[in-house]
Amino acid sequence: MLHTDPFAVRELLGPDAAPGRRAITNEHGIVLPAFTDHHVHLHLIEEQDLAPHGVAAAVDLGGDPVALARRPRGGFPRISYAGAFLTAKGGYPVGRPWAPEAVWREVADASPHPGVPGGAATAVDEQAACGASVIKVALNSAAGPVFDAETLAVVVACARERGLPVVAHVEGEGMTRLALDAGVDALAHTPFSERLGIRVTSRAAATQVWVSTLDIHGDDPDAAENAALNLAAFREAGGRVVYGTDLGNGDRTAGIQSGELAALDRAGVRGPALIAALADPWPGTATTHAVATFVPGEPPETLDEIPGWLGAATVVPEEEIVRDEH
Repeated sequence: MLHTDPFAVRELLGPDAAPGRRAITNEHGIVLPAFTDHHVHLHLIEEQDLAPHGVAAAVDLGGDPVALARRPRGGFPRISYAGAFLTAKGGYPVGRPWAPEAVWREVADASPHPGVPGGAATAVDEQAACGASVIKVALNSAAGPVFDAETLAVVVACARERGLPVVAHVEGEGMTRLALDAGVDALAHTPFSERLGIRVTSRAAATQVWVSTLDIHGDDPDAAENAALNLAAFREAGGRVVYGTDLGNGDRTAGIQSGELAALDRAGVRGPALIAALADPWPGTATTHAVATFVPGEPPETLDEIPGWLGAATVVPEEEIVRDEH
């Protein structure tokens, strides 16, 4: 196989990349850290297709918390989840055909006290009790009411008390600023409905994680341009970008999405930074050590080739991998 010098591979793909082979099949390729899709909706996709197509872990950002809590443990992909969308009365995604009632909770009371019907703390506690790793809030002023600042602040404070970060769907003018002012930790999508200014972008880069989801805007060139420019500015300001696709949105086969990778690459998340976005453990801290990503065949020779090359990735047990470290 050509270009298998480990130093050259690490320079192109990051410090954890290495030439290697699968011990059982003796197939040669490149070994990378396990990849995560940081934004999926399991009730809308074929989950069993994720691992064979390169996704070792996934973060469900809007599903039935009870069904998610009842999932069998172990196996791949590893799943973490937010549980239900927390939204204002009549807010997004209430009434959407893809969003059954089980996947959203309307918060009608800013009460920080547990057990209040429709209360902020009650909604957060339900998701936490169901094993959520992150709390999801909907701030979509383009599709209905959103939380006022007081209610959003209570949701964030309640989540913090329970050791959970908060991720927001922001859509509509001023929604990113609303999330920032409340201390929201992450955005489920790169902001796409407005072009952010330098001050807002710098604040976000200092305090937030952004899930990319750039490739969902294929039918909306204005949204696509806004998202690409916002992400490039966020990255330039030192922001933490993680790979996510919003799988379930649109007709796409589950697995690594080369279109998302290409969009990230065009926004300046290239080479080792692209691999880091894929391998980031958000919203947790532990990485997936039991498996690795394996891309068979020759490695890419240039940065431009990496997004397409990664489309052949699969998940392989670590015990089956033999790395060439020399």
